[in-house]
Amino acid sequence: MDKIIIQGLEVKSLIGVYDWERKAKQALLIDIELNVDLSVAAKSDNVSDTIDYAALALAVEEIANNSEFQLLEALASHIIEHLLSYQGVENAKLAITKPNILPNAVAVTVELSRESN
Repeated sequence: MDKIIIQGLEVKSLIGVYDWERKAKQALLIDIELNVDLSVAAKSDNVSDTIDYAALALAVEEIANNSEFQLLEALASHIIEHLLSYQGVENAKLAITKPNILPNAVAVTVELSRESN
């Protein structure tokens, strides 16, 4: 199966359960993997035959920027449902990384995988 992969998409989001986390938006890193048939686009060389990943990245950035979830899990679920709404996406994998949240770890990552209905 063909894939579109976006790695390390940096977004800002108001996320967290502690009061100090709710005072300002924090940087998150998002990795996206979409399984989708790219054969038509490969032959046509036309963006209308594929998923416009620049537009997709912008939509994910807007979702994160406008959300006020407490948990990474909730934000990830909301984003992955959006990813599955794109025509031709058979399944999606999403990882959200929150850097510097634990004093003794570089980051925490939540990863979800979902299939299209």
